[in-house]
Amino acid sequence: MPFAAQRILCLVLAPVAVLLWTTAAFGQTATVTRNVNLRPEQSTVEPAIRLLTPAEPPLTLLEPDLQDGYYHVRTSAGEEGYVYGRNVKVSTTPATPPTGTTTIALGPGVPGSSSMAGCGDGRWQHVYHPTRLLVRQDCLTVTGTIVDATASQSHHQPDGVRHEGDGDTHGWLQLDPPFATLINAGNTSDEGGNLVFEIVCHYNVTQADAKPSCAGFIDHTTIPPVGTHVAITGTFVTEKNHAKWNEIHPVSSIKVQ
Repeated sequence: MPFAAQRILCLVLAPVAVLLWTTAAFGQTATVTRNVNLRPEQSTVEPAIRLLTPAEPPLTLLEPDLQDGYYHVRTSAGEEGYVYGRNVKVSTTPATPPTGTTTIALGPGVPGSSSMAGCGDGRWQHVYHPTRLLVRQDCLTVTGTIVDATASQSHHQPDGVRHEGDGDTHGWLQLDPPFATLINAGNTSDEGGNLVFEIVCHYNVTQADAKPSCAGFIDHTTIPPVGTHVAITGTFVTEKNHAKWNEIHPVSSIKVQ
């Protein structure tokens, strides 16, 4: 796709006024009708995560179709896994998002690659091991307040972001209420309820296998001080490893508001 066309596509997708529903937003739920195991994959090979009973709050259906007889679900506690379809009842009830939120269309997640369109600025060429990120939307702008991601760490950074070995930032953005639905269980459990933002190749790269991605490139995007209200634009992704939190990665721009 020509660069100009990519840019137009990003500008069309980016406005948060695009109020579309994801599968979960349509209120697709699975109610446990008899005891069923929540499993890490759609089989009985691996040990169950835990047993679910009919007293379990409705499960959020993450994918509409059965997979080898199992539904992909998320519990009210944020656990993600699979349940045997015969032991649950699926229903669809229009859901109302929390007051003041904006519902943003997110894709199911495509493994990243150096050729991703992103925001059309070529930064995906410098993402270390891009397949570890699931791209949910090529180019998105969110707003919020920068908070100190190093406050609870033994080594505090003056700029308030963690300096990763692959040269990236690991910053925290406390999202404004309209974007609250972009926070998942991983963001809540491991990232203080904040959205992670990563500027690639911003610091000196100390991780050997990440050096080729940043060779000849440094991203000089300015990080405003902690407490600054900003608009951050970049690719919205879910990290496949760790706690599978959501991120803006790579960041294309940060603008003070």
